[in-house]
Amino acid sequence: MHYPDTWAHLPFFTSDYPAISKTLAQDTRDILPPEDQVFAAFERCAPQATRVVILGQDPYPTPGHAHGLSFSVEPHVLPLPRSLNNIFKEMIDDLGAAPLTGDLRFWADQGVLLLNTVLTVPSGQANGHAKLGWQPLAQQVLREVSQRPTAFVLWGKQAQALAPHISTPKNGGDHLLIESAHPSPLSARRGFFGSRPFSRINTWLVARGEPQIDWTTA
Repeated sequence: MHYPDTWAHLPFFTSDYPAISKTLAQDTRDILPPEDQVFAAFERCAPQATRVVILGQDPYPTPGHAHGLSFSVEPHVLPLPRSLNNIFKEMIDDLGAAPLTGDLRFWADQGVLLLNTVLTVPSGQANGHAKLGWQPLAQQVLREVSQRPTAFVLWGKQAQALAPHISTPKNGGDHLLIESAHPSPLSARRGFFGSRPFSRINTWLVARGEPQIDWTTA
């Protein structure tokens, strides 16, 4: 399983990943996303290009949904996963519009790293790889990108547990930290709805003199 050169300096890839890779190779279950898409978010968004990190839990456990970027699906996937449907509902309330499909790769192309705390899942078993050892990667990613002022969106308790790995920027400035309930149907009404993360991020970016994220138009 190839991992992208721009992130290869993270210690995880030499200290943790070999054992994970070996375990995955021996697992006879259907593992999601497909092997060549596990690191898709990293391939799409290099450390220096990352302006926003959206951190979720683990990939969609439904075959055909997960493709390596948290919450995103291929453009043909309908109906949308319920978490993504809730994200779009919040976006409509926040911005007045939402993308036409669930493919969020255009967010990544603008510097939004769509990351999960765990990068694989057995088909049909949400959180089935929670103890496989992926979490150090997300921890190291947070430390890496927090060297510069960055917007961090932590959705759900598993994501929020990694907040201590966000450090103070080296050359001044402040991060934007948005923490709320996960957008899943089980928790979205406990603080995700009404959190308005998309407009808050753009307000912060504009204040920094940076271009806004176009959240709605691929």
